[in-house]
Amino acid sequence: MKQPKSPFRAARRAGLAGALAACALAFAAPFVHAAGVEDAVAELQRDWEVVRYQTSPGEREKRFDALAAKAHKVSESYPGRAEPLVWEGIIVSSLAGEHGGLGALSLVKRAKALYEAAIQIDGNVLDGSAYNSLGVLYYKVPGWPVGFGDKAKARELLQKALALNPKGIDPNFFYGEYLVETRHPEQAVAYLERALQAPPRAGREVADVGRREEARQLLEKARAGR
Repeated sequence: MKQPKSPFRAARRAGLAGALAACALAFAAPFVHAAGVEDAVAELQRDWEVVRYQTSPGEREKRFDALAAKAHKVSESYPGRAEPLVWEGIIVSSLAGEHGGLGALSLVKRAKALYEAAIQIDGNVLDGSAYNSLGVLYYKVPGWPVGFGDKAKARELLQKALALNPKGIDPNFFYGEYLVETRHPEQAVAYLERALQAPPRAGREVADVGRREEARQLLEKARAGR
């Protein structure tokens, strides 16, 4: 977006009235920008929920591929904003999950770079979702020499996300999943129970229903493994 001209330069050219108009533009533009990015991110969230939880498995890869292209355009439209980068990363990660196998490695590396870029801008954005999503990659991706997976790094990132959003459904679910996958099911139970008790998220009803079902299934597995 083209930056507004300096209000002081405007004052010299057009007097006080011109300066006031330039100042109004300078202060209004960021708010227009913020509203635009929030709407765009909300649309990506809704689209992701539909593909993830309401689309048949055979159609998901194609739909996520198209959604990843859309998310990339949103990220390019709002440079310097962390939210689109987080959601582009989530969508690319989901695409990798549907693609599967070693062929998905380039996609997860791309998602990793997106999360890291978002954290450099604002790691706390979206209640620490970038830390949470990056942590998931670190425990799901194979370690060296195949991939960059690192269980210790995953724990560090997931715990950081939990510290930012201790009652949230996603950080509790994924930390519980991490504990199950690292063979600590007895410790996972409390986090999965907390995920089921998490407060609903406005506008995220579809995602909440889907995640709670995943948490219920994983909780049964964790309890059976104790």
